[in-house]
Parts: sequence; structure tokens; C-alpha cells
Amino acid sequence: MSATETLLIDLFSEEIPARMQRAAANDLAKSMADALKAEGLSVGAVDVWYAPRHIALRIADIPTSQADRSEERRGPREGAPEQAVAGFLSANGLESLDQAEMRETPKGNFYFAVQHIKGQQTLDLLPALIEKSIRDFTWPKSMRWGRGSFRWVRPLHRVVALFGEAVVPGQLDLGGGESIAFGRETEGHRFSGAGAIALTNPATFEDQLRDASVVINPAERADAILAGARKAAQEVDCTLIEDVGLLNEVTGLVEWPTIVRGQIPDRFMAVPKEVLVLSMKEHQKYFALQQPDGTLAPYFITVADGQREAETFARIAGGNERVLAARLSDAEFFWNQDRKEPLENRVPALSSIVFHAKLGTVGDRIDRMAPMAAWLSSHIDGADRDAARSAARLSKADLTTGMVGEFPELQGVMGAYYATHDGEDAAVAQAISEHYSPLGPNDDCPSAPLSIAVALADKIDSLVGFWRIDEKPTGSKDPFALRRAALGVVRLLVENDIRIPLINAFREAEMLYGGSSDVSADLLGFIADRMKVTLKDRGLRHDWITAVFESGDSMDDDLVRVTKRVEALRDFVGTDSGADLLAGYRRAANILRAEAKKAKGKLSVGSIDASLLEEPAERALHAALSGSKAGEYLAAEDFGATFNELAKLRAPIDDFFEGVMVNADVAAVRENRLALLSQFLGSVDSVVRLSALEG
Repeated sequence: MSATETLLIDLFSEEIPARMQRAAANDLAKSMADALKAEGLSVGAVDVWYAPRHIALRIADIPTSQADRSEERRGPREGAPEQAVAGFLSANGLESLDQAEMRETPKGNFYFAVQHIKGQQTLDLLPALIEKSIRDFTWPKSMRWGRGSFRWVRPLHRVVALFGEAVVPGQLDLGGGESIAFGRETEGHRFSGAGAIALTNPATFEDQLRDASVVINPAERADAILAGARKAAQEVDCTLIEDVGLLNEVTGLVEWPTIVRGQIPDRFMAVPKEVLVLSMKEHQKYFALQQPDGTLAPYFITVADGQREAETFARIAGGNERVLAARLSDAEFFWNQDRKEPLENRVPALSSIVFHAKLGTVGDRIDRMAPMAAWLSSHIDGADRDAARSAARLSKADLTTGMVGEFPELQGVMGAYYATHDGEDAAVAQAISEHYSPLGPNDDCPSAPLSIAVALADKIDSLVGFWRIDEKPTGSKDPFALRRAALGVVRLLVENDIRIPLINAFREAEMLYGGSSDVSADLLGFIADRMKVTLKDRGLRHDWITAVFESGDSMDDDLVRVTKRVEALRDFVGTDSGADLLAGYRRAANILRAEAKKAKGKLSVGSIDASLLEEPAERALHAALSGSKAGEYLAAEDFGATFNELAKLRAPIDDFFEGVMVNADVAAVRENRLALLSQFLGSVDSVVRLSALEG
């Protein structure tokens, strides 16, 4: 077994943006591992680390040299012209054919040039591989510095390259006569460290950097920040408002995290909680705390970088409090100013905000949403028609406020606060707050009647509008978030058990746009595709959903009913009766398909002539089809009984195939039996299109 060593690369630069660090470390490690494999060198475990000024990787179990190998090239055939032989010898560095091998092949005897190549030392290969991996690396944004032409995300100062304890002998050419020699020296913390440190070997990398006040492992830094922040919150009888995105960002901003708790001045505590939390997060990267009753606590958590005296961190806390006060003063100003103007008075200003060039302004939207919400409210228990119209009319008014202009993420939320301040009903304020929801599969879905009405009006208006101007999602492109809107419609209806005929809803929305086109059927198909995503979480297969949607003469536009039918189908196909009926259905479909092929696609079956039913089995099947109450039960939405009726067709169809020859000699009898099979398929398809099922 050949000897192996571990490769360590540490790229030390100025501070790298937090959002770029993780991808950069992983991409660089992959590039280096792929380069080694391309040279015939195996690789073991790969570790990656990143911190504000470090991108590092470690690859274990790399052979210290390439394996010896042989390369062979086939030359001319025995007895080939002298010119061909001379070319073969020259191309392979041979002096005579005595240095070549003669081999017998199925096509005759040929000369082969065989070269035995001794593997190179890995240490000799690494300089070029490392430089190429660094040079070929691409950043979302990069820069040049000094006189060089080399580009990197930030000025690069050191390149550590160790193979075991040995320094890889190479350098990175920066251009302009400048270069960075590979070495073993990196640097610790900018303030708490002791400058340059000489790394001993790859195994000691983490420990040596930790001694220099750099926690190079991002997971370790994140754990330290979260644990420290929770502890600091507990010290003042509060809990941390945890934010994974903020935690990841802060982890990329510090090399040695130290928790600092500060206090929010009392004057700002009257500002809404969401405003304070977002302002601290977006502008200052501070964590917020909440009190046991869920209200915002007058404290914040910030993460300082480095190890210092307690007095220093006290000064840092004070400085952070002063900076935060300046930031929150802006929020306080917007809060006070916005409340001077009632939401109702802001509605006319929405006519100056363009929603879409072809769909008008936001003012035009609410002129459609208000009557749409009123129409929808008649299908939602507990939703007052006038309140729905009022909530929809006010739903976008906060877009004209200073607060939403500063924090667009708070649209809807601020509208609810301002509506409450204006004395609007609590249900109206809640509907304004929730009308954008749900924003995705994991977002909370509104359940209040008024909120459902306004949220549906918002999403249906968008879907119908963009469908009318043919701005549908294509492939992975969905610039207007229409898939999300459709998924929101599905969740609002299914999760709240709301029975709304969507075709009618779409047509109502079209009338508010001015009519003239009918996008309802196509849009319902789009909704059906989104429904497959939603119901998958309930363990309902996409082909079951398709089988229900495609049954009958038209798609079912009641999503609650569709869900119940799919659940009943799931229960049915899992039974022996369901499996046997499916087998009979497929056999009948195959026979009719074969006959259609013979007729070159022009097969037409007429009505059944009872006088031509000769065999007991075919008469029994005809009687079973004629007496089936599946349609009645389906209309009554008794889906369990519906599928029980279908199950009763199992025995007759089995007996039919057992005792009846479809391709009878008499043409009229054969056509009558084909008509019977067609009626059987039609009876099943009116309930569920079994041909859509997979497997």
C-alpha cells in the first residue's frame, strides 16, 4: 500500500462577504479534489472551513506519488509502407521497429509502441494544480489590487499550502511583477491574535488558529453564538427571537464571537415589534429578545469579534445602543408620521403606483379586489360582504407609507397597525395583515373568514390578470410568483375546507377585468398541478389527483371535493376489488385501443342493442352497468359509496372476459360487445379516470 499525506490550503485575504464564504469554500475544495483525481490520485476525507478572512480546505489520504503506468499506441500493420513506419517511429520517439511490439489482432498483425511512465511525486504536481484551482475560481463579484491583473473577491495576502509537514514549492502569480509564494504562515485574529503564525501540519490547523483567536469552523462559531445569545437572554428573564438567516450571516462576520447585550431606549418600545426586530436585523445585525408574554423585550444581542477586557465590551454595548437609537429614530419618525394620515385617505395615491404596464395601477387592482372579495365572501361562512370589500380596498394602502417605503417586508403588517389606529374592525385589520399569505408551503395559512376572502381575491386577481396577458410561468422562470399564488389558492381552500367553484371565481375576476377572454379552463389546469404539490404532503399521489381531475366531462373545480375524492380513491385502489377492477379496466381499454388501431383511429361504437347480448356474462355486465348507482352517489358526494358501486363491477367484468369472445364472427355482435366495453370504461371514467394511474 502506497504512502499517503494530507493537503492543507488556507487562503488568507481581506474580509470576504458572509454570503459568499460557504459556497466559495465548497467550490474550491471540489475543484482541488477533482484536479487531484484527474492526475490519477485518490482522495480521502475532505474538510472545508471558512471565516471572514479565511477560506481553507484539507484533503486526507492523498498518495505521495502517482502510480506507474503504461501507455500504448497502435502503429502500422506488418509490412506497411516505409513512410508509415517512419512516421510511427518518429511520433513515438523510437529508433527502430525492434523497440516496438508486434501483436496479433483480429485485423492482422500490428506494431505497438509501449511506454512505461513512472509516476510523478505528488509534491511536484501540486504547485500547478493549486495555482490553477485558485486562478480559475470565479466569484459573484471580484476585484483587482496593486499592479497585478489577478482578480479575487478581496485582496489576497497569503496562500498556505502544506502537504504533510512540507511546504508545497510554488507561487501564485498576481501579474504586474507581483506574486504570493506558497508557505506555512497564516494570520490569526486582526486584534486579538499575535500576527503571523507558522502552521506545523494540516492536523494542527484548527488548534493553532484557535490559539490565535480564530474559530475557523463555522458550525462551532454558530453554536457558540446561539448558546451565548440564549444564555444572555435568560439572564434578563427573556428568550431569544431566533433567526437562522441572521445567525448564518453573523457567523460569517466574526472570527471569535463574543456576546454583548444592550438595551433599547424606552421611548422606542411604543413602535411596533415587527419594525424594531426588522430594523435591528437589517441595519445592525442584532438579535431581538422577547418577554414571557410574547412582547418585545427592551434588549438586543449583538456579537462582537475578538477577546477583550470586560470594560471594552461595556463600551461596545454603549456604542451599539447609541447607533441603534439613531436607527430607531427613523422608524419612530415614520411610525408617528404615517398615523397622521388615515389609510382611507391614502387609497387614491395607489393610482400613481404601477402594478404592471398591461394590468394597470395598484389602484386598479383594489378596484377589482374589493368586489371580488365581496363575491368570495358569499361562499365563506362568517365572512361579512361589506367588511370583505372594505378590507380589500384598504389592503394595499400601506404601500404609500414611509414605513413600508423603508421596510417593504412589512407591507400588510403595517397596514394592520394603521387600520387598528384608525378604528377599523379587528377582523378587517387582520385581513389586511394576512392577505399576502400564505407565501409558500411552510408559511402559516390564514384561517379567519375575512382574511381568506381578501387573500383569495388578491391571488385570483393576479392569476387571472397575468393569464389574460399571456405572462404564464415558463420552465423555471416565474417572475410574477404565479406558482406561489396558485399554491396559496389551493392551501386557502383545502386547509380551511372552503367550497368555492373556481371556474366561476375566475370568470368573475375576468368580468372585473372587462371580460373578453376565457382563461378559466387553462388556469384550473395550472391550479391542478399546484394541488399535486400540496396533497403530496398528505400522502396522496399525483396520478391519483390527475385521475380525479380528468374524470367526467370536465375538470372538478371544487378543490375540497377533489381532495375527498382523491382520499376515497386512495382507499379504494388499496383493496383487492380496486386492484381487480383496474386490471379489468386496462384489459378493456387495450381491446378498444387495438380495434381503433385496426380501424386507423376511426373506431366508433354505437349504443348497446340488448337483443344482441347472447351470453349470460355479457347480459350480466350490461345489467350491472345499467343498475349502477355510482353517478347518484357521486352527485351526493358520498365517495365511499361511489367506489363501492364501482367495486360491484369487478365480478361482471371478470366473468365477461372469462366467458365472452369479444371478436365474434358476426360483425353486429362484435360491435355490440365493443360498445358494452366502451360503456364500462365510460361508467368508470365518469367517477375516476383509471388510465391516469401509474404502475
